[in-house]
Amino acid sequence: MADIRLIVGLGNPGPEYENTRHNAGEWFLNQLADTYNTPLKPESKFFGKAARITIAGKDIRLLYPTTFMNKSGQAVAALANFYRIEPEQILVAFDELDLPPGVAKYKVGGSSSQNGVRDIVARMGNNKDFLRLRIGIGHPGHKSRVTGHVLGKPSAEEKAAIESAVDEAVRCTEILLKDDLKQAQNRLHAHKA
Repeated sequence: MADIRLIVGLGNPGPEYENTRHNAGEWFLNQLADTYNTPLKPESKFFGKAARITIAGKDIRLLYPTTFMNKSGQAVAALANFYRIEPEQILVAFDELDLPPGVAKYKVGGSSSQNGVRDIVARMGNNKDFLRLRIGIGHPGHKSRVTGHVLGKPSAEEKAAIESAVDEAVRCTEILLKDDLKQAQNRLHAHKA
């Protein structure tokens, strides 16, 4: 049974970023909040929007940092410190260049080139032991095109694939909290959009 107490969805604030690939983590968090009929509300002391839901009998905090992506750790550290949540009790959902659209995978710890994840690691005392939900957005093929790709809107086909993976990840969240990471991984990693 995974002892997750905080689920974070990363993205950039503002309507101009809402439908960009970089906000795949926010898409996941919004769908999770909608599934449990709980709107995210602005919480200035946590530098973001937050909510509280119950999944599989567990009290879970949701957080969408409204700082820009590279300052995500400010919000995560503020909420985690306030509620005494350890890094191992956090799940962070974000866009992943190294996975194709339609694929989402769990990963515990390790390094990441994703700016939001790097800032969370830095703000949590260089502790990398939180669980990650990597939502595939695909790679544009060359590093010079990464920024435009990440901050661009996916094609209709890509968006449908990403939404399919997000939908499956929301379903797997209950498995993660009710059963364990292994069972949630087995189901999520087998998903094909």
